[in-house]
Amino acid sequence: MAEAYPRSDSESVSSSDNEADWLDKPGEEDEDEEQEQVTVVSLFDDKVFPDAPSMLAYCKDKFGFDFLGVRDRLDLDFHGCVKLINFVRQSVKGGSTTLPQEITADHLADDSLLIPVLADDALIFCLDELPEPLSGQAAQAQEQGQAAAQVQQASAAGKRPVVDELLQKNAQLQAELEQLARQFTNYRLAVEQTLDKRWGVDDEGEASKTGSAPAEPRHPQKKEEKDESAYYFESYDHTDIHETMIKDEVRTNAYRDFIYANKPLFAGKVVLDIGCGTGILSMFCARAGAARVLAVDNSAILDKARENVFRNGLDGVVTCLRGRIEDVTLPVAQVDVIVSEWMGYCLLYEAMLPSVFFARDRYLKPGGLLVPSHASMWIAPVSDAGYVADNVDWWKDVYGFDMRAMQAGIYTDTRMTVMPPDAVCGGAHAFRMLDLHTAKVEDLVFEDKWQTTLSDKAEGLDGFVVWFDCFFGESREEVVEASLTAKEWAAAGRERVAFTTGPYDTATHWRQGLYLIDKGEAKDDEAGPGKKLVGKIRYAIPDDHARGLNITITWGLEGGDGQAQTWLLH
Repeated sequence: MAEAYPRSDSESVSSSDNEADWLDKPGEEDEDEEQEQVTVVSLFDDKVFPDAPSMLAYCKDKFGFDFLGVRDRLDLDFHGCVKLINFVRQSVKGGSTTLPQEITADHLADDSLLIPVLADDALIFCLDELPEPLSGQAAQAQEQGQAAAQVQQASAAGKRPVVDELLQKNAQLQAELEQLARQFTNYRLAVEQTLDKRWGVDDEGEASKTGSAPAEPRHPQKKEEKDESAYYFESYDHTDIHETMIKDEVRTNAYRDFIYANKPLFAGKVVLDIGCGTGILSMFCARAGAARVLAVDNSAILDKARENVFRNGLDGVVTCLRGRIEDVTLPVAQVDVIVSEWMGYCLLYEAMLPSVFFARDRYLKPGGLLVPSHASMWIAPVSDAGYVADNVDWWKDVYGFDMRAMQAGIYTDTRMTVMPPDAVCGGAHAFRMLDLHTAKVEDLVFEDKWQTTLSDKAEGLDGFVVWFDCFFGESREEVVEASLTAKEWAAAGRERVAFTTGPYDTATHWRQGLYLIDKGEAKDDEAGPGKKLVGKIRYAIPDDHARGLNITITWGLEGGDGQAQTWLLH
């Protein structure tokens, strides 16, 4: 998810191990040792209490502020409660003697409220000691009951204007409660219907009515796909993968250079960053003058992105939203620009591009811009006897032992590596160009023709190498010819930005996909210098791995019989 797909299996410390210092409880001791006594400072004055409930009861009795009531009415989670605490303390610290008549979610929307007003605020540490939250309806009912009690007290005291006001508020609360009850009923019904359809209950019900056999259950692969997506997003929780991507200067400089060199495209505009990761692309856009940037990511890394944005003073421009772009609700109907770093190994691994297409069709204004705008895919033949000797044949004799069992997968799995230019033994062929403003999801599964003439380096054919180029066009009307390399296209215009992941330029973290031919199964084509090689390359999505690829390459000398081999990129 832009910075948004896993490219390393190495383990790292999760973000939950790296919370901000102010969330760490100071002076933690062994369970056998006596813990330091907690003192909770009042929200409104300097009075201290031995626990949170007694302090909140004091604030409710003396200042009329019901912390638990507000928490339950707004259905606040832990972070929401932290914001509420700091909102009140900030208001009091600023000299305000009264809070808003009714605190709403809008009052707590600013993420800067996560920064404690009171150092080592014990109330924050004691939030888990408070009574369990009431449901929204129960909270409304409680407020309604309190309002009724106030009416009776005011009436007894002969305060008619106050009584009228409280009666009006009571009626309003009653109406809201009834509306919530209707909404909850409708919501519960919708959930039940959805679950019934998912598990085939509707089909079974119809079967019982008609006497026919129940329908077959849904394909069990559904659960696997859900788990797979969960793993995909969780893999972006960790810092190391984002460090790898940001330190890839080819990648990061391309986005920075395009955004900063084309500030008029971003100034005053609304930008959507899909798979924002650490938020660096969003911050580039904010620095370029964007009026608003919506940074979306479904990984826990978003918590760090939100802090990054705040620490750089860009929280007034960048809004971080957690969730899949297909599921989140953006606070705007349309955006002017979509920025995303969605590219995977061999361009399409991890299947993030369909999410970009969804956002493009759902949110991008007519005439709006996608960054990057185009991507091309390349294939070339490889002849590298040294690589084969070091990585394949080596297993035949390891310290005097035959360990050919370790060769399993060598000829069926895509090997992501950086190939030396000298290993390429023929001209590169661009087999597909994607204009991201017009491409569709169905364009991502295909079979394309390719051809090349073998060079004098072709002592034999050991396999194929696949990579991609990315182009940053300044408008939707910009055309990128499929045969142009990134370097050629960028050289044709002073401000043009493009980059390649191929073997002829600076290596990137994407590397290249190497497809080794299984010589034990393949026919000898007698490939050599000057001979023309023709074939096809096919990208398909495996049934059991929605974010993976099965890549089939067909090849043969021109006029001869072709042969094919399939590799997995899972």
